[in-house]
This record gives sequence, structure tokens and C-alpha cells, in this order.
Amino acid sequence: MELFMTICFIFLYCFIFFICKLFLQRRNQCYYILAYECYKAPEDQKLDTETCGKLIMRNKNLGLEEYRFLLQAMVNAGIGEETYGPRNVIAGTEESPTLPEALSEIDDIVFGTLDKLFAKTGVSPSEIDILVVTISMITSSPSIPARVINRYKMREDIKVFNLTGMGCSASVIAVDLVQNLFKTYKNAFALVVSSESLSPNWYCGKERSMMLPNILFRLGGCSMLLTNKRSLSNQAMLKLKHSVRIHAGESDEAYQSCTRIEDSQGYCGFFLTKSLPKAAAKAVAMNLRILVPKMVPLRELARYAIVSYWRSKSKTAPEVAGAGLNLKTGVEHFCIHPGGRAVIDGMGRSLGLNENDLEPTRMALHRFGNTSAAGLWYVLSYMEAKKRLKKGDRILMISLGAGFKCNNCVWEVMKDLEDVNVWEDCIGHYPVKSTSNTSFLEKYGWVNEQSKLN
Repeated sequence: MELFMTICFIFLYCFIFFICKLFLQRRNQCYYILAYECYKAPEDQKLDTETCGKLIMRNKNLGLEEYRFLLQAMVNAGIGEETYGPRNVIAGTEESPTLPEALSEIDDIVFGTLDKLFAKTGVSPSEIDILVVTISMITSSPSIPARVINRYKMREDIKVFNLTGMGCSASVIAVDLVQNLFKTYKNAFALVVSSESLSPNWYCGKERSMMLPNILFRLGGCSMLLTNKRSLSNQAMLKLKHSVRIHAGESDEAYQSCTRIEDSQGYCGFFLTKSLPKAAAKAVAMNLRILVPKMVPLRELARYAIVSYWRSKSKTAPEVAGAGLNLKTGVEHFCIHPGGRAVIDGMGRSLGLNENDLEPTRMALHRFGNTSAAGLWYVLSYMEAKKRLKKGDRILMISLGAGFKCNNCVWEVMKDLEDVNVWEDCIGHYPVKSTSNTSFLEKYGWVNEQSKLN
């Protein structure tokens, strides 16, 4: 009997020890963003209507039908008059880009945001333990992370990661990578730098599906400082709650929906197929299937399951209002990748979001364009500038990328946020009533008339 009691006591002790250890381990796994800084290019790099018109007319490969297509795309893309483009494109040397031009563009973005980030936080470059750089479309030797380390004289034992080819969802992938690294490296600082290289990747051909990226993609970037130091929780802006990554590349249709290829004339560019919306929808559904149970209350999941079951059994039953899953029971704000007007509209319909939910994404696209991996942070910055983010609020970030990938995460706001960041000179003008570029139609509407005459 005594032996049995002893064994039971040992078993109970081990069980309690295991539970306590697991609790403390989870309790210590906290991931915070202390600050982030978005990039805003100089005024001379703005792509207003007149500049865009010159760029289009300068392309001698285009005919009247291509001009008409670009006109309609420009008007309906949701892009405004104040986005930014590469200097070589504005100067007219886009067909013969040089490496120095590409590196100069990246240096402006990376060093510009990092200088401000270090000044804002007071954290020294020598304190950084982990550096993750996500710039997909450029390769240099030494690498971009090496340029950062050399510029700021960082420590020799810094852990460095250079993520390429990850596309528009790269910054969320980097956050997920840092989260996993933080499980090993305690009390650490991590830098994430996300941007894209446009200078050597401007499409100069005439394939319609490859001209669209020229309309949507614009200059931008963002740097973020993350930490797992609990002692800095009172200084943190955001706390990472959940992160889920999905890769649908096993499907040929999804894999080929967004690829960088050469056209028949030898010009490189991104080829966007008609299956892209379908691939995106499938990837988002796969991701949310894992993420939703983590972020939505049990009562909402139960309601959704009951209503869905009833509707499946009753084929003649009328549509039930609110039968779809209500994500707003789990999060207050939606930070969707500003990939384009069609992407935003599709995400809004799929997730049951209203115009107020989609406003930050639409306005970020209108003001800054699709800045690839950095786009989510311009959306977040808009929310902050509009003073929407209050302590305790939760933010769902949804990012999409070629491959095809969907990477989402949920943040908790640690304090009321109201920094205007890159929106300082224009936040008072937003939201705009319409994101259609009517000024482009007014100036170049003659293209449509000429097309009709022919």
C-alpha cells in the first residue's frame, strides 16, 4: 500500500511539475513589436497623372489597344496621384537598369527607415541579436543584410536571415520566423526589414497581364523592431497572439498563378493568370481553417456549426442573416494586403467585411500603392494615424504572396496608438470618397475616343 501511495505521489508530483513548466514556458513566450517605421520617398519621385502618362506614351511597344487597356486599368486600380516610383523609371532608363541604381533605391528605403527606428526607440544597432531582411527581387554580393551590418557596425554574432522570392507576404513570414527564433534566443532584439526592388523589375513589354504590376506596384518599405523581453512590455505597441502560414504550391494552378517570366520579346515581368483570384481564395480558406479556432470565441464557433448544419440539411430553407462566421467576434480590425482593388473587394466579400473595415486598406492602396511586403504596415499606420487602435484591440493581418502563400497573424494592441507616421501630411484628407483616378480619365480619355473611331 505504501509503495502504491509513493508511486501515486511521484506521478502526481511529475504531473504538477510538467503542467507548471508548460505554463511558465508559455507565459514566457511573449513577442512584442516596440516600433515600426514606413518609408516615404521624396516629392520628386511621385507618379502623378502627368508622369504616368509620359511613362506609358514612352513605351514604343504599345499600340492603341494597349493604351486603352492601361487607361481603363489606371482609372479603376484604386491608385491615387501621390504614389512613388523608381528614379530610373521616371528618368526613362528603365530598359537598361544598373545595379548601382537598384542598390541606391534599396539603401534609401532600408537605411532611411532604420535610422528613424533606432532614433525613435533608443535601441543601439549593437543590441540587435537577429536581423531578417525580405527583399524578393534583387540579389547582390555582399547581400543586403551585410550592407545593413556594415552600415551600423553590428555585432559579429548577430543571427542573419535573407529571405528572397517570398513576395508580398514576406513581412509576415519574417515575423513568424522571428517568433520561432525567440523560442531559442531569450531576451533578444530582432529587426525585420521588408521592401521590394522596383528599379530592375519594371516591365517594358506589351503583354496585358504583365503590364498590370507596373500600375499597382509602387516604391515603399518598412522596418520593425521586435523583442521577447517581458521587461519591455510596457513600451510595446503590439503583442503577437497567433501566426499561421499556409503554402498551396502543391497545386499547379496556384503555383503558376503569379510567376516572373520573359515575354515573346524577351522582356521580364510578372505574369498574372486568371486563376489568381481562385488560388488566393483557396489559400485564405486553408489558412483561416487553422487560425479561426484560435481567435474566435467558442460561442461563435458553436453558432456557426449549428447554423451551417441546419442549412445543409434544409435545402429549401431561406438564407439566414448572419449565417456566415462572424470574425468580428474575435478581432476588431482587419489589416489586409493592399494588393489591388479586386483583391480588396474579394477579401471583403469573403470575410463579410463592411466599408469601414476595408477603409484602411483602400486608403493605403490609394496613397502609397501596392508596396509588396511592406503594404500591411502602411495599412496599420493608417489605422494608427486615424486613432482607431485602442489598448486591448486585436488586429488580423492577412497577407498573400506568389507560390501561392497565405500568411496571417493576430496582434493585440498594448496601448492607445496615434502616431501619424508617413500619413502626417495627408491624413486630414482621408478617407477620400472615391478611389477611382478620374483625373487620368479626364486627361487621357481621348484614347477611348480614338479607339472607337478605329
